[in-house]
Amino acid sequence: MFSASQSSRAQFLDKARQAREERRELKERERAAVQLQALVRRFLCRCRLQREIRKEVEDFFGTNESGSSKRSALSVFRIARKLLFVFNPKEDKERFEKLCRCILSSMDVENEPKVWYVSLALSKDLTLLWIKQIKDILWFCCEFLKQLKPDILQDSRLVNLHLTMLVTFTDTSTWKILRGKGETLRPAMNHICANIMGHLNQKGFYSVLQILLTNGLARSRPSLSKGSLTAIFSLALRPVVAAQFSDNLLRSFLIHVMSVPAIMTHLATLTPEIIAKVWLQLQHDLLTCGGFYVPAQLRVKLSVGQQPRLAALFGKKRQCQVLLAAQVWECAASQPQWHCHAVFQRLAVIESQDLFRKFILFLSRESQCRDVCVCLEGSHTLCLLGNLVFLGSLNDQVLVEETAHFVGVLIHMLSYCQKYVSQKKSNLTHWHPVLGWFSQTVDYGLNESMPLLTKQLQHLWGVHMIRILFSDVLSKKLLENQEIAQLPAQPISPQNSLPMKNLFKRAFQKSASVRNILKPVGGKRVDSAEVQKVCSICVLYQTTLTTLTQIRLQILTGLTYLDDLLPKLWAFICELGPQGGLKLFLECLNNDTEESKRLLAMLMLFCDCSRHLITILDDIEVYEEQISFKLEELVTISSFLNSFVFKMIWDGIVENARGETLELFHSVHGWLMVLYERDCRRRFAPEDHWLRKDLKPSVLFQELDKDKKRAQLLLQYIPHVIPHKNRVLLFRNMVTKEKEKLGLVETSSASPHVTHITIRRSRMLEDGYEQLRQLSQNAMKGVIRVKFVNDLGVDEAGIDQDGVFKEFLEEIIKKVFDPALNLFKTTSGDERLYPSPTSYIHENYLQLFEFVGKMLGKAVYEGIVVDVPFASFFLSQLLGHHHSVFYSSVDELPSLDSEFYKNLTSIKRYDGDISDLGLTLSYDEDVMGQLVCHELVPGGKTIPVTNENKISYIHLMAHFRMHTQIKSQTAALISGFRSIIKPEWIRMFSAPELQRLISGDNAEIDLEDLKKHTVYYGGFHGSHRVIIWLWDILANDFSPEERAMFLKFVTSCSRPPLLGFAYLKPPFSIRCVEVSDDQDTGDTLGSVLRGFFTIRKKEPGGRLPTSSTCFNLLKLPNYSKKSILREKLRYAISMNTGFELS
Repeated sequence: MFSASQSSRAQFLDKARQAREERRELKERERAAVQLQALVRRFLCRCRLQREIRKEVEDFFGTNESGSSKRSALSVFRIARKLLFVFNPKEDKERFEKLCRCILSSMDVENEPKVWYVSLALSKDLTLLWIKQIKDILWFCCEFLKQLKPDILQDSRLVNLHLTMLVTFTDTSTWKILRGKGETLRPAMNHICANIMGHLNQKGFYSVLQILLTNGLARSRPSLSKGSLTAIFSLALRPVVAAQFSDNLLRSFLIHVMSVPAIMTHLATLTPEIIAKVWLQLQHDLLTCGGFYVPAQLRVKLSVGQQPRLAALFGKKRQCQVLLAAQVWECAASQPQWHCHAVFQRLAVIESQDLFRKFILFLSRESQCRDVCVCLEGSHTLCLLGNLVFLGSLNDQVLVEETAHFVGVLIHMLSYCQKYVSQKKSNLTHWHPVLGWFSQTVDYGLNESMPLLTKQLQHLWGVHMIRILFSDVLSKKLLENQEIAQLPAQPISPQNSLPMKNLFKRAFQKSASVRNILKPVGGKRVDSAEVQKVCSICVLYQTTLTTLTQIRLQILTGLTYLDDLLPKLWAFICELGPQGGLKLFLECLNNDTEESKRLLAMLMLFCDCSRHLITILDDIEVYEEQISFKLEELVTISSFLNSFVFKMIWDGIVENARGETLELFHSVHGWLMVLYERDCRRRFAPEDHWLRKDLKPSVLFQELDKDKKRAQLLLQYIPHVIPHKNRVLLFRNMVTKEKEKLGLVETSSASPHVTHITIRRSRMLEDGYEQLRQLSQNAMKGVIRVKFVNDLGVDEAGIDQDGVFKEFLEEIIKKVFDPALNLFKTTSGDERLYPSPTSYIHENYLQLFEFVGKMLGKAVYEGIVVDVPFASFFLSQLLGHHHSVFYSSVDELPSLDSEFYKNLTSIKRYDGDISDLGLTLSYDEDVMGQLVCHELVPGGKTIPVTNENKISYIHLMAHFRMHTQIKSQTAALISGFRSIIKPEWIRMFSAPELQRLISGDNAEIDLEDLKKHTVYYGGFHGSHRVIIWLWDILANDFSPEERAMFLKFVTSCSRPPLLGFAYLKPPFSIRCVEVSDDQDTGDTLGSVLRGFFTIRKKEPGGRLPTSSTCFNLLKLPNYSKKSILREKLRYAISMNTGFELS
């Protein structure tokens, strides 16, 4: 009974709970339904209200146009208030445009105060509402400006509309309500405008202008109209001027406006009418903020009748402000010369407020400059830099007065960019057209404006700015001739800069014989203001070179344009320190002070610029005209550089060098090597000029054996300080060590592997090519034994003990280098060899060239001298010099074709219009009877050669003749040569020295050395009368040319070995012979005794001396008279007989 009662009670409670939940859910549904209905009703009500308001707005603007301008300001205010209440940028864009046009049209009505929209600002009840409304309208204008694209015609019109709104309501100058009696209201109205402008600034007004300017100007052709650009710049200046150039607004102006690519260039190209409008507007801004400034250039131009108005301006500013501004502009515009060159006409606004000086002084504070750079990042920092440089080029006076601050600002900005410049591509870098690989994010939208930015930056290394910045250096007098020193000065302008250069060049050439030779003398304190100023300027340009990597050559060309800058900078360097020269800069290397770094930067800039100059000058300009430097000065400079680089290496500075020190070393070393290679081609320095007398070769060799770093660096960078013979010894030691390492040297315990080949004399080249080209690299370096087969197929007698291989090698080289084979050609002048451009007619010609390279390398490897004279330019390629950035094809061209070189350089010096010659960027060549046109660049045969591209044409032509034409042949030969001779082995030689390594010494034959190292056979000995006669004939009767012919007759090479005849392999030998070569069976006891005692079987007077060049053996009959010996020997060497195998 009890449990049943409990169960029914629980059911009752459960039903009650369910009922409560159902009622609660019902109430929630009812409440949700009410809320949904309210939301829907509210939404529908809003939509209906918005439709009604929008319809009312459309009706308001839809009335006929004739009455639209007469609407009252109050009605416009009310309709604007309604529109703003429901405003949606996407839906109400057109209505907003109509509102703006309506407001602007109301401002243009004459004598209708109630129509003027601005009149509501005078109503006590509506002032605050009107101010809020105009703020909202103007900010909506800004929002639209951010989205508009000025390059679209429709958007361009809207840009003008919204800019006009901003210009009109941020300044009172066009408000008709303030004319006459309303002038007393101007201060209050100005305060309202300032309030509006402050509101816009807080909302991001400058960011809007930056976006608009970037969209319109960051392209190859600006899409902003001149009027729009003027309006934007005026708007940007207003807050700055009103705030008396406060730091905050200057910062915003620099970050958002001055960082727009090439904005100053675009402003400078405006028409005078547009600048006049800006000037008029600025005068008002200046007056309203309590000050007025008229540039001195204009004050002196005002007529007497206008001067009272100027005085009246200060007494009654408001009455005549516009009138005076118009008169000032009219005065400026009336000067014809200002239309082209005057700073004021170009940028009247900037000049009038001395903005350039204010920018520089603001940025000269390091914290401010760093803050601006960090905000802008690299790309935009560079744009700001370009605009500042452009302004500096237009304002000489400020540039002179603020040189230190200007240079400091540029150094800070470039240094900031430099931190992110990378030498190579990586996952963290981006490509920048001016900076190269850059580790910050790059704004690719600026790429189209990079050419304009580059043009702005070019002013920094232009003649005009260099003359201003380097005035202390350029004011030095290097000439003793007073007439030349007093040349009349000419104004610098783009039109007369080239004639000025030619005039100065001619004067400089005339003075070459009277200028003092510049040598280190010392005497100037390095802590003086003058030295510090010049050092700072050098730091600026050096930082520019290392930062703007993609226009480095442009910068160097600009810095070397003035012929007198570099010699005067060298004169300045010579005067530094107590003694001048080397000691001061070596001390700087050991001092980690700012002063030392600046001095080293000056040296580095001098080296970089001088190296570039000498690289681009041809031999006539260097040796005959002696542009910039006299040859004696080059000797002095090269001596200084040689010592400096040697000390840096030998004192261990280079071993641990990093950063700036390493860059300095490469800079000085690069300049040194350019001078050294120029001297190797055509000597200007005295004998042994490059050697270091304080360096003992024995010490160097010991350190090399111990793998000392400084010795290795010395051999890598400046091997020329070591005497040539010591370097040849070092080369031979390197070869010997490799032979020992590879097991190619005979030892008591092992013999080297020998490769045997059989060669048919009738097909020597073909058999040698087929059998040797398959050999491995080590086998080619090893011992190769040759067995010859004669024309009858019979093996020739003789055992090859290196002599037969030498003959084979010489014969192979003689055949392949024969011009008749057309693998190689000879130069037109001195008949030196280089690969033939038409060698492709041979089958497998590239494999043939590789084979030739291996044979040539084998000859050098074994120390066999071969009489193969190569063209200098080809030797440079063999050494790898053509890969250097300082290599000039034009300099090497005379070694190929001196006549062609003269013709090309005559084009360079042609004073007239080069296009009259009818040349194109192509080269026509007669190839086996057919005229072939080679284009130097793609489409070159249609591109005419002009005065602008003639230098490029000369370099392209030289490069084509010496590189492009024979590129594949040269590469194949070098590949074969380097498979035997390691590139680092021959880098210690110059091109002439490499020729001597291949073909022997070009010095006269040392007969005493030859006599000392001659071996005698067949009864001959040093005191034998025939031998005495022979040496006497060679010494006294033969000319040097005949002695060379004699040496070639015996050894097949007319030049002695580089290290003397002690290194001739096999040794020079003379053998007494009794019979002809075909009857000769070698030395016997009888023949030796007869030779020793001068006993003859019969008189050998009818026989000629013969030789076996493979053994360097002279076969000499036992002549009875000295005269017979002289006659027969002279005949034999002149007829080139006797080249047989014994």
